Amino acid sequence: MATGAVEPRPSLVTLTHVICGLHAFSLLTGIVGAATVVGAFLTGRPSIIAVVINYVKRGETRGTWLESHFRWQIRTFWFGVLWVGLCLLFVVLTLGIGILIAWIPLAVVSLWFIYRIGRGWLARVDRRPMYV
Repeated sequence: MATGAVEPRPSLVTLTHVICGLHAFSLLTGIVGAATVVGAFLTGRPSIIAVVINYVKRGETRGTWLESHFRWQIRTFWFGVLWVGLCLLFVVLTLGIGILIAWIPLAVVSLWFIYRIGRGWLARVDRRPMYV
């Protein structure tokens, strides 16, 4: 069965918006609060709750256009963890000197998070699958 061949239940569409809202709330917390966008997204309760819901409910989205959205949201979170981990590794390997320039890739990751959440939400509103 091709992705998008089956129409998802309306409650799953609503849940997917809620999940994206949780991620967006974490981003907003990082933008307006004392935390960083990256820190708020990866360690904030809303994003962690969203990823857990993604894993718990993703089986119910199989064969629908929402399946790609769940994959998109999960990948956004875990690739963010990877990029931040690489930045931290760089700082450690350069004996702290890297901290002077580590903010640059972290800023890029922050913009990437904002892009991924925004692009996913726009596609979801149009009821289109995400092409990764």
